[in-house]
Amino acid sequence: MKFQLTILACALALAGCASQAARDRLGIEDPTVIKTGVGASQDIAAGAVTPQWLSTYAPITSGGEAFASLQQRLDKLPGDKNGYFHAKAQCWIDAGQAEWHAHDQWGFVEEAIGQAAMLTFGLENNTQLSAANPELRTVSTVRPDLWKIVNVIKSDPATAQCPEAQQPLACAEVDLMLAGHHAWTRNFSAAEQSIPGIQDKLRKSAEAALQCAQPKQTAALPASTPVHAPAQTITLRADSSFRFNGGDIAALLPSGQEQLNAVVTGLQKAKNITRLNISGYTDRLGSDDYNQKLSLQRAVTVRTYLIKRGVTLPINVSGQGKAKPLVACTQTNRDELVKCLAPNRRVEIDFVRDAD
Repeated sequence: MKFQLTILACALALAGCASQAARDRLGIEDPTVIKTGVGASQDIAAGAVTPQWLSTYAPITSGGEAFASLQQRLDKLPGDKNGYFHAKAQCWIDAGQAEWHAHDQWGFVEEAIGQAAMLTFGLENNTQLSAANPELRTVSTVRPDLWKIVNVIKSDPATAQCPEAQQPLACAEVDLMLAGHHAWTRNFSAAEQSIPGIQDKLRKSAEAALQCAQPKQTAALPASTPVHAPAQTITLRADSSFRFNGGDIAALLPSGQEQLNAVVTGLQKAKNITRLNISGYTDRLGSDDYNQKLSLQRAVTVRTYLIKRGVTLPINVSGQGKAKPLVACTQTNRDELVKCLAPNRRVEIDFVRDAD
């Protein structure tokens, strides 16, 4: 009897270690995720039903019918199916249906329907949608390192112009949410098994964004036609180059000077560059007149800095204000909104080359 108790104690100890090890591998910081029995939390994070939950999801009586209806509406929408929000709605439908077929009774099916519906209805009505991921009742955060990668890819200006990068990124986010749901239900093995697929989607997204960022070559022209190679563009993030709301030479930050010094060094080694086009951009906050003046001032400051360091090429400058935004943000908190809009505040330097 004592021997059996010893074996049982060891088995329980090993199970506890396995849970802790799995939690560590998944990067789960919430201790309540693996706590059960006496003393376990009864709050929202632990799955307590709230009035908001009931009012939002209680009307859903048939997950299968809800997913079929959403799929029909999503399929009728025009536009690129690989666009970020369309792809994300599709991935929520796919993930939710998979859990519905697996008889998930822990609430993820209802939350997937809610997320897919919000995105689909927003696309139908042409309303602004937020790319931020919601905090869901049945999802814990797993692999925060992968979430950091998600945010890096999402904030890269190339991603905003590249549907090929947006589709795998959107699905990786949904898959991370589903992995978080599995962890929340203490199914750590299922959460871990999904990680390689998520990493593969993020890799594909990053590679596609890099590919989209490469300048495209023009088609061959007759020999008698003057040829200019496509402009290669360098983007200077305004937040790391200028003081906030500053645009003159005194507002140029040391990090901005370092970037421009690198441009000067590159120009000394480059061949066949005939001119530079410098364009300044702001975010949408503030008046149009203020944004136009600030964007032009920053472009002129960059030109002045380059000339003072020996650049003799013709340089055209323009202030584009809030035109050509790279990201769209809908945060209501101003600090969060300013942070989200950062990629739109920039100075672009186009290098125009003669063909060899």
